[in-house]
Amino acid sequence: MSAPLPKNPRRHALLDDWSGVLKDGWRSPQVLLLLFAAALPIAFETWSVLINNFVVERASFTGREIGMLQGLREVPGFLAFTVVFMLLVWRQQTFAILSLAVMGVGVALVGFLPSVWGIYFTTVLMSVGFHYLATMEQSLAMQWTDTRELPVVLGRMTAVGSFASLVTYGLVFGALTLANLSYLQVFLTGGVVTFGIAAACRFGFPHFRNPVHQNTTLVFRRRYWLFYALEFLSGARRQIFIVFAAFMMVERFGYGAEDITLLFLVNCLISIWVAPRVGTLISRWGERPALVLEYAGLVGVFTAYAFVETGWLAAGLYIVDHLFFALAIAIKSYFRKIADPADFASTAGVSLTINHIAAVGLPPLLGLVWVMGAQGRTAVFLIGAGIAAGSLVLALLVPSAPGRGNESAWRPRRAAA
Repeated sequence: MSAPLPKNPRRHALLDDWSGVLKDGWRSPQVLLLLFAAALPIAFETWSVLINNFVVERASFTGREIGMLQGLREVPGFLAFTVVFMLLVWRQQTFAILSLAVMGVGVALVGFLPSVWGIYFTTVLMSVGFHYLATMEQSLAMQWTDTRELPVVLGRMTAVGSFASLVTYGLVFGALTLANLSYLQVFLTGGVVTFGIAAACRFGFPHFRNPVHQNTTLVFRRRYWLFYALEFLSGARRQIFIVFAAFMMVERFGYGAEDITLLFLVNCLISIWVAPRVGTLISRWGERPALVLEYAGLVGVFTAYAFVETGWLAAGLYIVDHLFFALAIAIKSYFRKIADPADFASTAGVSLTINHIAAVGLPPLLGLVWVMGAQGRTAVFLIGAGIAAGSLVLALLVPSAPGRGNESAWRPRRAAA
């Protein structure tokens, strides 16, 4: 009798990352969550990979206009708390699908309106769908997933989103270099595909009941203060990098649309492998070590970006930042452990609003700093490093075993009884 073949530990590790996805069949809540996770980047990444070149070539944007554009893009995120009012009209699953359809329409229209105000309008429309979908995606994931499994599920969703982004970048790159399509044609295609996926979600899945009735009033609880603070600084820090890192590579280092697409492709390839493992590690380590690692690394990344002088090093830092960003799912996992289940939908909207308070105001203000030249660029990224350092301090306050009644490692000293 022949000896059994040796097991491949890497192959089994990969299977473990995705085991259980189809345990309830194809028309299950988890599959729908993965479909949302895949559809969102098809629209958004089509927009984001082309927008810097599109606005420079078609509308002559400078740092001032790009800062205003990105600030307007974040206004719907700032208004995400209004989701509780939308839920008085639509059920969460229905509203998520409607948001995805609106996002597709916004992307499809970009190429038809290549003026400053036209680009502002389509960006806001796209962003309305994006931020409402992101809010519902977070809320539904928490409601449909067990606490211990949530980091793993969020890791899978991140990986699926990265794979969808990878496919999108590849198709955009091929459309620009091989098929020689115009910006209008690429934007239109991305928007139509997104709208089609929304239709498939509407007619291909049953309505899933939520285990706990959600509050339909604004919820702002004092015991969630650390979660709110982490979200606020996360939005400020992340927005600086999203807006100005890629723009610097276009404006200063001369990256073309094809170059930016290739850079995003590399990010996605890495994330497809890393994200599920990050979710598993957070489940094992806990949220505090993951957040400390993320923010400590980002302090270094922002500081290095402030003084970078070569395009290839800037691209490397962009990739490293993307790796650390995968650890951000620990914030959602932390909230899932400390929150009242009835607060998931309302707090998802409130937290996204908090996340975007700084995101709305920072890009226009820092756009004015940016146009000051080399010193302005350095100042923008050093501000980002300072915000990351503040996040690191807050991460140290996350308890090792968070839960209701144990939301923070810091407690004011109480008077003796």
